[in-house]
Amino acid sequence: MSTRFFVPRDSAAVALGADEIADALKACANSKGIDVRIVRTGSRGMHWLEPLVEVETADGGRLAFGPVDLADVDSVFAAATTGGSHRLAIGDPQDHPFIKGQTRLTFERCGIIDPASLDDYKAHGGYRGLANALKLEPQDIVATVTQSGLRGRGGAGFPTGIKWDTVLKARADQKYIVCNADEGDSGTFADRMVMEGDPFLLIEGMTIAGIAVGATQGYIYVRSEYPLAIDALNTAIKAAEKGGALGKAIMGSDKEFHLEVRVGAGAYVCGEETALLDSLEGKRGTVRAKPPLPAHKGLFGQPTVINNVLSLAAVPTILDKGAEFYRDFGMGRSRGTMPIQLAGNIKYGGLYEVAFGVTLGELVNEIGGGTASGRPVRAVQVGGPLGAYFPVSMFDTPFDYEAFAAKDGLIGHGGIVVFDDTVDMARQARFAMEFCAVESCGKCTPCRVGSTRGVEVLDRIIRGENRIEQTMLLEDLCHTLKFGSLCALGGFTPYPVMSALTHFPEDFGITPPKHQAA
Repeated sequence: MSTRFFVPRDSAAVALGADEIADALKACANSKGIDVRIVRTGSRGMHWLEPLVEVETADGGRLAFGPVDLADVDSVFAAATTGGSHRLAIGDPQDHPFIKGQTRLTFERCGIIDPASLDDYKAHGGYRGLANALKLEPQDIVATVTQSGLRGRGGAGFPTGIKWDTVLKARADQKYIVCNADEGDSGTFADRMVMEGDPFLLIEGMTIAGIAVGATQGYIYVRSEYPLAIDALNTAIKAAEKGGALGKAIMGSDKEFHLEVRVGAGAYVCGEETALLDSLEGKRGTVRAKPPLPAHKGLFGQPTVINNVLSLAAVPTILDKGAEFYRDFGMGRSRGTMPIQLAGNIKYGGLYEVAFGVTLGELVNEIGGGTASGRPVRAVQVGGPLGAYFPVSMFDTPFDYEAFAAKDGLIGHGGIVVFDDTVDMARQARFAMEFCAVESCGKCTPCRVGSTRGVEVLDRIIRGENRIEQTMLLEDLCHTLKFGSLCALGGFTPYPVMSALTHFPEDFGITPPKHQAA
């Protein structure tokens, strides 16, 4: 029987040389006449240890080594096959503190299974949720998702069950399920990790959604910058169809659901659901006015469920283990777990899935280990390029939709980007305005014109020109953007700008009030 080695085919690992490591391991084995099988898995999310090489032990466990360089392959191979010690050995990855402290519901299989194998997915609990869903009436599936408390894992966290119920009750000959996999926020990579490391999970979630609302066709809209995810999804879709879990007569039932991958064209605004629909229809991605809501009139004018990857990937667990199981995690109205992505200037960057309620300080300092530079943390941005900047004084904020909203922040897609004390917050505010100006679809005036004027105002502030007057103008402009923009691109741009101005006024050349300075 061959020895199994596991090497991630996750984009982060590949960028750090995982493909070359996999080839070198195979060549090393061949040269020694040892029969090995290289399984290309997803990443476990410990990105500072990538490429992470694992070997299956005699008792079925795993022994991991990382980060492995090409120069380490021979010695790692020897240690892995003889049980010897090695400076890169970290033991069983399941026992690593970074993994052990998590509550892995969405990512329980990532880094463990072969993402191209339907049998491997089923052997690790896959498709039990769909099997349960096929025994229920559509309204009971929707009720289960509603009772779980699942909310959209991005934007404002809209309740998933309410969206599904609206589409279920809509009358139409054709309905659609659309997965928004246009993951474009800085510091976010959870969607990609699911698609590359556990694609059947997303497929199962979308299939359950289709059965729940009466949709027979689904689309996964993936950004073009994710070629490995696109390949993994297409491979998994073919395997699911061949295995009877997708297409006609799903699992021998009378239910039907078909799925296609569609590749985006690189526009950030297509992460907004109505612009995404335009792009899916072959049009230029521009934001649609609402109403009508996509749940009533979405793709090709038909009722459409639009959820992102993490929302749909949570559904199989809910249908497998029940609404109460999922709802028991979290706090307040934020139920379940959130895959949090730690990026930027941070020592232990990666993905950490945990129940809502953990504080921002715990995530950055205890779990993330503080800055990679060793300098003091000054600010963190949560929720992508349009998320608010939080200073260290706000690190007691729990990771919860309402708690962040109360402090003028956004959880968004769960991305955290860390900055040390060398950051210039005025220039970060300018970046947000410039980002909006570049990525605006141009449909509404506040976003199209306001962001461009915002860059000009910030340039004057940075140059020291009439700072008090220009700051007042900036605040007025942000108010217009927030309440006058057609979509969240313009509407959320004030979050990073105003939070930088509020919490770091000294970077704008403004003396903070005495009570704030104290």
